[in-house]
Amino acid sequence: MNNALEHRHEIARRLDGRRPAVFLDFDGTLSPIVGQPRLATLPEDTRAVMERLARRYPMAILSGREREDVASRVGIEGLSYGGSHGFDIACPGIRYEAGEGIPEQIERTAAALRRELDGIEGVLIEPKRFTIAIHFRLARREDLPRIERAVDALAHSGLRKGHGKEHFELRPDLDWDKGKALLWILDALNLSDTVPLFLGDDFTDEDAFRAIQESGIGILVAEKPRPTAASYFLRDPGEVRRFLEWLAESSS
Repeated sequence: MNNALEHRHEIARRLDGRRPAVFLDFDGTLSPIVGQPRLATLPEDTRAVMERLARRYPMAILSGREREDVASRVGIEGLSYGGSHGFDIACPGIRYEAGEGIPEQIERTAAALRRELDGIEGVLIEPKRFTIAIHFRLARREDLPRIERAVDALAHSGLRKGHGKEHFELRPDLDWDKGKALLWILDALNLSDTVPLFLGDDFTDEDAFRAIQESGIGILVAEKPRPTAASYFLRDPGEVRRFLEWLAESSS
């Protein structure tokens, strides 16, 4: 797999004069991964280049965070925001939520997890309205089997378990993911004339890479390439900023 910065001319040829629609994950893509998710911030130089780019091209953030949370951290008006892996979407003038009764179910399940995992140091249960993230980055390795057993026991009745970087996740067992959310936004905003670009770092981003494998360009953010449906990679959020700068400059 080739580095997107080192193959910018190839990407420019793939765009072939058409405007891109830029889709971005947040944690690990725009913002460096941190031990406590609440401490994640968007670097100011990255925000500045995103603002420049968003004045020219459609831009959307698709994150595992709650929609309101990621929107407040990005802080750029006029973008589309998809939270909870696209279960909760807000585009300019348009709202969409997948499923019914999910927030209530998430609250009940999060309470049950807190009871079951009470006393385990370093585990963080983060309900997000439509999903629950169970972070174990700071937990002892010997506690991981107990944490996973508790998650497995609750992965039923309409919820399914997923995996991310140093966390498990419970999400609605519906035929919906970041890929379908990306395609929904393209359709809702009448962006059929664009080339979708998606940049993401996590395993959940593979759904979006697969969704645009034929029609767009997927870019994995990872220190080392791994098996992926993406076409290119960038090493870290710093390279993501540089790539967005190039995209903004090439559009001027």
